[in-house]
Amino acid sequence: MQTALLIISTVAVLIFGFWLIQNSQFRNEEKKRQWELKRESQKAVSPIRLRAYERLALLLERTKPEHMLMELRAKDPNALSTWTVGQVQQYLLQTIRAEFDHNQSQQVYISNEVWDMIVNARDQTASFVIAMAAQLPPQATAQTYATTLMTAYASNGLTPTDKALEELKEEAKTLM
Repeated sequence: MQTALLIISTVAVLIFGFWLIQNSQFRNEEKKRQWELKRESQKAVSPIRLRAYERLALLLERTKPEHMLMELRAKDPNALSTWTVGQVQQYLLQTIRAEFDHNQSQQVYISNEVWDMIVNARDQTASFVIAMAAQLPPQATAQTYATTLMTAYASNGLTPTDKALEELKEEAKTLM
């Protein structure tokens, strides 16, 4: 009876040991498959993420007042001599909104912190455009507004847009 119990116990221990080894190997293989899948997925996602960083960098560059005013001049060389301050202000705000709306989906590829900086840069730039227009006398020309806007923006030092762009670039470097 003791021999049978010993044989059964030994077989049970061997089976349990065999099961532990197989289970461990299975888990290792599963981890390896998951790692390979993740690596392949990253190969596919990395170029998409890099394009998202590029698009968001363009968004930030295109919504700087000097860039928007250069675009306005390219579209209508007489705009600053024929438009009102209100029309230029409206054009700038529409440009900011359109650029942001066009690139909003890219937020899924970047960190929440950098996205918040981009949103803050958008909001600060729009507020700046409004504030500069509000400071001008009612008879001010669009050219005066443009000059005031560019001078004040250039003297602001590191703007929220510049800060967001720096952080965006730093985060993008982690992909390479």
